[in-house]
Amino acid sequence: MLVFGAQDAHLRRIEEEFADVSIVARGNDVTLRGTDADVKVVEKVFAELMFLVNRNGELYPKDVDAVIRLVVAGEAQHQAATLVEGNDDVIVVTRTDAVRAKTPGQRRMVAESRKNDIVFAIGPAGTGKTYTAVAIAVAALKARIISRIVLARPAVEAGESLGFLPGDLQQKIDPYLRPLYDALGDMITPEKLKEYMEKKVIEIVPLAYMRGRTLNNAFIILDEAQNATSLQMKMCLTRLGTNAKAIITGDVSQIDLPKKGDSGLIEAPRLLEHIEGISFVFLDKADVVRHRLVRDIIDAYDKDRERRDAEKADKPKREKTEPATESV
Repeated sequence: MLVFGAQDAHLRRIEEEFADVSIVARGNDVTLRGTDADVKVVEKVFAELMFLVNRNGELYPKDVDAVIRLVVAGEAQHQAATLVEGNDDVIVVTRTDAVRAKTPGQRRMVAESRKNDIVFAIGPAGTGKTYTAVAIAVAALKARIISRIVLARPAVEAGESLGFLPGDLQQKIDPYLRPLYDALGDMITPEKLKEYMEKKVIEIVPLAYMRGRTLNNAFIILDEAQNATSLQMKMCLTRLGTNAKAIITGDVSQIDLPKKGDSGLIEAPRLLEHIEGISFVFLDKADVVRHRLVRDIIDAYDKDRERRDAEKADKPKREKTEPATESV
C-alpha cells in the first residue's frame, strides 16, 4: 500500500509522531487504538495521505511530514479556540483519559497561563498546583507551542541529610524530583517519556542546574518555589529566552530554608505583581483535591498559626501596660 511507504517507512513515521495511538496494519486494513481525540487526528492524517496518493499516484517522505505538520497545527488551533471559549475544562488529553482543571484555582491557572508568560501559583498542599502546571506544559508541548519542558525544584533538605542518602548525586536528588516524574507519568506513555528524557525534550533538574542557561522555545516549571532564595528565584526567572513560558508553584506555609524570610516566593508578589505579563494565582483550601481530611488538616494548622501570630503580636502590648516592679 503506497500510504505505508517502502518497507512501511511512512507508517513508522506516523507511529513515531503519534506514540499515544496504537497502529496495527494487516494487508490494506489499518486499526487504530487510543483516545477518541488522538484517533481522530491520526484518521485525518491517513485521509490526507490517501488523497495525495489518489491524486499524484505516489507519496514521498516530505509529503508525510507536511501532512502531519498541517493536521497537528490545525488540531492545536481548534483545541485552543475551544478552551479559550471556556467550554471545556480539559487541559491535555492522554492515551487513557483527559486531565481537567477541577477547581476554580486550577481554572485560573490555566486561564492566566494563556494570557501571561509567567504565572505564580501559590497555595497549600493538595491543591493540584504541580499537577496542573505539568498538564499545561505537556499540552503546550503537544500543540507545538514550545519544543521542550524544563522542570526544576530546589534540593533543600527537609529534615533529612542528603549526605546520608545512598547512591550518587542523581540518586540522592531523585526523591526531591519524584512528584514531577509521577505527574508526567500520568500524561505521557512510558516509552514516549523515556524518549523525551533521552532527547532532552523534557528535563527534570535541581534548581542549581539552571544557572547560566538561556531557554528558548521552552516551558519552565519551578516547583516547591518557597524553598528558593531570592537570588535563586531571580536566577530562574531570568532563564527565559524567546518564546518561553514559566509557571512557579509553591506553598509559603512549608518553607524549609533556615530563615523563612529568605524565601524568594514571599518576596515575588511585592516585586513583580505590577509587571505586565506576570500573573499571580492564589489557591486556598477550597481547591484541595486530595483526601477529604487534607482540607481539615490545612484548616487546623492555619488556625493554630493565626493564634500564635496573634499571641506574638499581643505580647509587646501586655509588656508595655504591665507596671514595672521596683527592686528593694
